[in-house]
Amino acid sequence: MEIEGLFVDLPPRPRERFTLVGCAPDGALADLLDRLPAEDLGTERAWLGDVAITEPAPSPGISPSWSGEDLGDVVVLGHRPSRARVGTVDIDLDGFVHVHNRTDALVRPGKVAEFVVLGGDGTGYGTCRDVSGVFREQAPPPVPQVRLLGCRPEPPLLAALDAVGQSTRASVRRRRIRAEVHTIAADGSAHRVIDVVVSGTVESGEQSRFGNGLLDVTVDSDPQEPLPTGVLDILTRWRHGPPTQKNMWSGYGRELRHQWAMVAAAHHSVAQDRPAGTRYDLDGRFVTDIEGFYCAIGEAINGPGGYFGSNLDAFDDCLCGRFGASTPFRLAWHDSTVAREHLVDGYDRLRLAPAVTMEYLLGIFAEHGVEIDLR
Repeated sequence: MEIEGLFVDLPPRPRERFTLVGCAPDGALADLLDRLPAEDLGTERAWLGDVAITEPAPSPGISPSWSGEDLGDVVVLGHRPSRARVGTVDIDLDGFVHVHNRTDALVRPGKVAEFVVLGGDGTGYGTCRDVSGVFREQAPPPVPQVRLLGCRPEPPLLAALDAVGQSTRASVRRRRIRAEVHTIAADGSAHRVIDVVVSGTVESGEQSRFGNGLLDVTVDSDPQEPLPTGVLDILTRWRHGPPTQKNMWSGYGRELRHQWAMVAAAHHSVAQDRPAGTRYDLDGRFVTDIEGFYCAIGEAINGPGGYFGSNLDAFDDCLCGRFGASTPFRLAWHDSTVAREHLVDGYDRLRLAPAVTMEYLLGIFAEHGVEIDLR
């Protein structure tokens, strides 16, 4: 009937501290250290943006043993002579490691004796003997337990519940579960809630206040981030099926606009594409961010609650067919000045990447032969 612990508003992810140990800086990093006085480090003037930490290029014909790690929104905090190697410096940075989930472990590569530092565009920033602050163990789950309230367990979950209270290794294994979560709509249809799983060890089961022989099942959760509580509001809006009018997503912020597109993706069914040359109308009044664009283009192609991508790769895939439209098609982009004002050059601190501009989107459309009428 309900699940506690899957939808929780966490505090913003804190910035992280890193140190490039025994670094021989080069390129833009060396230039920044040379031209900025100490009092300007840690400010916007000391901003580097995206940084990649990787291993030196292997010999021809040999595959790299490690794909590296990416850091985003990086700022230089300070530097000092290093004890690791004469003539090098230790450089303190802060920013964020690119991870799918803030609890993810990052394993230090075993055979890398020196690290290469690259800018976001792949240009060299130098080398260093070591990197601290990037590699770490799996963090504990921010929400330790998930509770399935009013649960009618099927045999796999019943088997896990039967093993509760036993201490053998086999019983602990039997208590382990991992399950995708679906919503049941008013018509009885099931739709997956993307990026939501119940994963962990069944701890207990007891009679539920919902009655009728139902159980409340407690699961000690594996490390994973919950989705924001606003997703529950989105799911409620879809309880009786897709929306009947456009722009119901427009009052949400960026994160929940993204979640709206995820719900739309879960409800999308493969349908025959309309013929090439079809005209579509995009309501651009609320395209104030890239997430708003994905919601708006989904509804332009497939109607209220429609899906046509939730990131650049997915959007490009949709333009290749099987998502409602055959290219080339015509798109009338109404109130395009809104996107022209908001989708501009810069750094997107939510996505930890360069901002997706309107010009970039128009370029993708052009690659697929889409004719755009900006209005």
